[in-house]
Amino acid sequence: MAPDTDSPKNEHSDMALRWSGRVSLTWRILAINIFALALLAGGFFYLDSYRTRIVDARLDQSQRELRLLAIALESTPPAQHNALISAFAKQGDDRIRRYAPDGRLVTDSFRLGAFRYELRDPAEEAWKRHIARFLDKVVDGIVSADRPPNFIEPKIDRAEAWPEIVAARRTGQDQTANRYAPDRTSVISAAAVMQDGSTLLATENARDITKTVRAERLRLGLVLAAAILASVLLSLFLARTIVLPLRRLAMAAVRVRLGRAREVTVPRLPDRRDEIGMLARALSDMSHGLRNRIDATDAFAADVSHELKNPIASLRSALDGLESVEKPELRAQLLGIAKDDVRRLDRLVTDIAEASRVDAQLSRTRFEQVDLGPLIENLVVAREARGVERKVRLAFARPRKDVAVVMGEPQRLSRVIENLLDNAISFSPDGGLVQIVATVADQEVLVSMEDEGPGVPPQERETVFRRFHSVRPEGQFGKHSGLGLAIARSIVEGHQGRVSIGDRDDEQSGARFIVRLPMAQIRDPGITPD
Repeated sequence: MAPDTDSPKNEHSDMALRWSGRVSLTWRILAINIFALALLAGGFFYLDSYRTRIVDARLDQSQRELRLLAIALESTPPAQHNALISAFAKQGDDRIRRYAPDGRLVTDSFRLGAFRYELRDPAEEAWKRHIARFLDKVVDGIVSADRPPNFIEPKIDRAEAWPEIVAARRTGQDQTANRYAPDRTSVISAAAVMQDGSTLLATENARDITKTVRAERLRLGLVLAAAILASVLLSLFLARTIVLPLRRLAMAAVRVRLGRAREVTVPRLPDRRDEIGMLARALSDMSHGLRNRIDATDAFAADVSHELKNPIASLRSALDGLESVEKPELRAQLLGIAKDDVRRLDRLVTDIAEASRVDAQLSRTRFEQVDLGPLIENLVVAREARGVERKVRLAFARPRKDVAVVMGEPQRLSRVIENLLDNAISFSPDGGLVQIVATVADQEVLVSMEDEGPGVPPQERETVFRRFHSVRPEGQFGKHSGLGLAIARSIVEGHQGRVSIGDRDDEQSGARFIVRLPMAQIRDPGITPD
C-alpha cells in the first residue's frame, strides 16, 4: 500500500531522543519514578520551615510570659518576689534569673528549688540519640539550615555574660534568643528590663520542639520509604511488562533480518490488548508478509527463468537451422520465427521489469488527484487513432467532470486501463464491442470493462491474475507475456483498491472486469452514490 507522502529517512523531531536514547528503558522508567519521589523528599525543606515557625512561636511566647512576670513583680511587694519567681518557673518549665542594675545575680529559680530542666550530656545518652542527632545534621546540611550558636552557661553568672540582656539594656526592648544545647536541642531565652533597672532572664530547654520535628521527620521518612519501595516495584513491573516484550520482539526482528531460519516465530502476545500487543501482532504480520514477499520473489524468479527458456530455445533452434537450410523460403520462415522470438523476449523483459518495480515505485510516489473520466477518454481516443485489431469497437460512457476523482499516480492508472483494454480486445471476436463505464458508488469509483468474448470461468477468476498465467485465444499464443493482469492488480492494490472479474449484467457471453478505487472526494453535491 503506497503512502500519500514520501517517507523521511530520519526520525521526526518530536520522536528523536538525544542523551536519553542511550539509556536503557528500564533505567529511564526507574529514573522518572525516582525523580517524582525526589519532589516528595522536598518535604524535608518543609520540616526546616516547620521547625523555624515553632521556634519563633516559642520565642514570642517566652517574651510575652517574661514581660507578664516583670509586670507582676513590679506590682508585688519585694518580700513576695522569690515566691512569685519560683511559681512562675514551675508553671512554665523555665529557669528564671533576676539581675540587679549593676549586673549581679540576685535571684535564681534553680536555687529556689524550682528545677524544671537539665542540659543533657550527649556522651551519656543511648546510641539511638546519636543516630537521631546524626540525622538532624544530615537534614540540616541538605536544606542548608542556619545553625544556632551553642548554649554555654557562663562561668561567672552576671548580666553582661548574656547577649540578650546586653541588647535589652541597650535598646530598652525585650530580647529573645535561640541556642543549641550540647545534645542539639533548642534552648529558648528571653530578657526583659524592669523599671528599677534590674533585668529578668528566662531560659528553657525546649526539647519538645526537637521531639516534634523528629516525629514529623520519621513519619515523612516512612512515607518516603514506602513510596520509594512501591515506585521501585512498579518500575520493575513496568520494565517486565514493557521492556522484556520489546527485547523479545527486537531479537525476533534481528533473526528475521539475518535470515537464519526459514520461519522465524515473532511472538504475537495475544493476551495483551495494549500498544505492545499491537506492535507484536504488527511485527508478526510484517514478518509473515515479508516471508510471503520473499517466497513470491523466489517464485517470480523461477517463473521468469521458465518463461525466458522457451523463446530462447526457439530462437536458438531457428538460428541453428539458418546455418544448414539453403532454401530461401525455409530461411525466410526461420528468420520470421527468430524475429518473433526476439519480439517476444523484448516484450517479456519489458513486462518483467515493469512487474518487478511496480511496488517499489508506488511506495515512493506522491499521489495526486486524478479524474479518471478524461484519463480513460484520452486512452480510448489514442487507441482508436492507432487502430484496433480485428475491427473491435470501443465505447466509453464518460462521467461528468470531477466526479470519478481518485488519489493516485496518473501513469500507473493509465497502465491499468491499457492492460485491461488489451485483455478485453484480445478476447473479443472480430467486430466485437468493448464497453467501458466509470461511475461512483459507496464512496468508491468503479471502472467496469465488458467484452463479448468467451468469458472467464469462475474457477479461473483468481488464477488469471497470477504472473505468467496466460490462457489465450487460438492464434494469439506468444503475443502476450501473461503479466498484464498481474501488473494491473498490483497497481490497483497499491492505490488501496481492488479488481475483480464477474459476468455481464445482460447475461450475454463475455467477461466483466471491475476496478474499485477509493474516491478522493465528492465535489458535485448533485451526485449521490448508487
